[in-house]
Amino acid sequence: MTRGTARSGNTAAPRSVDVARLAGVSQKTVSRVFNDEQYVSADVRRRVLEAVEELGYRRNNAARALASGRTRSIGVVTLGTALYGPASLLMGVERVVRDTGYALRVVNTMEGDAAGVTGAVSSLLDQGVDGIVISEPIDEAGAEGDASFRIDVPVLVLGAPLPVTAPRALIAGGGADLMAHSAIEHLLDLGHLTVHHLAGPQRWYAARDRLEGWRATLTAHGRTVPPVVEGDWSAASGYRAGRELAEDSDVTAVFVANDDMAIGLIRALAEAGRRVPEDVSVVGFDDIPVAAYVSPPLTTVRQPFDAVAQEGLKRLVHAIENPNADPLATSDPPIDLVIRASTAPPPSRTTPVPGRHIASRSLGGADHPPLPSGDPSTHR
Repeated sequence: MTRGTARSGNTAAPRSVDVARLAGVSQKTVSRVFNDEQYVSADVRRRVLEAVEELGYRRNNAARALASGRTRSIGVVTLGTALYGPASLLMGVERVVRDTGYALRVVNTMEGDAAGVTGAVSSLLDQGVDGIVISEPIDEAGAEGDASFRIDVPVLVLGAPLPVTAPRALIAGGGADLMAHSAIEHLLDLGHLTVHHLAGPQRWYAARDRLEGWRATLTAHGRTVPPVVEGDWSAASGYRAGRELAEDSDVTAVFVANDDMAIGLIRALAEAGRRVPEDVSVVGFDDIPVAAYVSPPLTTVRQPFDAVAQEGLKRLVHAIENPNADPLATSDPPIDLVIRASTAPPPSRTTPVPGRHIASRSLGGADHPPLPSGDPSTHR
């Protein structure tokens, strides 16, 4: 069929009754095809879709909203940042929402605005969204769990505690502690006696989770827990941390909370004459696009942004369309440690790393296409 041939001489917009007439089915059947309901044969579905194509029919979403009480739109609250992690997660959400047939409405918040989340959610509710995704990675003091602010639509929260009260709340995108665990296990398996940590800013939930995974793994193995150095996600803060850590000859392995800081740290170690990985092994987190091409190529934990978005949105849409049904079951996020050339066994030493203690200091002053065919990365 050729689009528009059935409309020759008629300028009126086609209606669903026109689609039904051309396809030789009832309007109810057309509606079933549009709503992707079961018990519609493949032949009938094909005829309806061909009629839609020929007529150039567009569904009237406003009328559908009035009839169903839903706007078929999902709102997203996200931090306004170009950092790799939040930006990649938002792109994953956008791809999945588009595939579900829902419209997407995004409201950005700003770091430091304690009322940002509640204000953004209020704006989306005023627009009549059917569900809300909250991808807010920062703990804004005083903004968590505001019991006076309730949401009456399903809410999906990615990688953080629930910041508002909602009767149908879903959580996805956790497990950063387990991903950090895989990085520490890798370094300990190589023979390192302990692992230092360059953490992200502790207002970020992800930074806390990665630190907790690092600390818990070392503690479980009975290893020394070195002082924590805190950066701000930037390569510059990683460079400053590297200059400091390079002065400690006991440092043979560093787990870094993101790849940008890891790259800055490696630069500082090289300038100080500490070779990576011969003298110091470095593991990053995120697997940003450049991680495979720096020198040496960076061992890192790849974040499953698309998998988190896919599962989370599937559960949210199910909650929207089946308000009385039990929520869909969750699954653990995949853990993908990409092993490259920045990690190796430690240099030989004759004395053990001294005493165990925990401290912290701050160096304050974001994350993956397919790898090249010749890249020597391995995964586990």
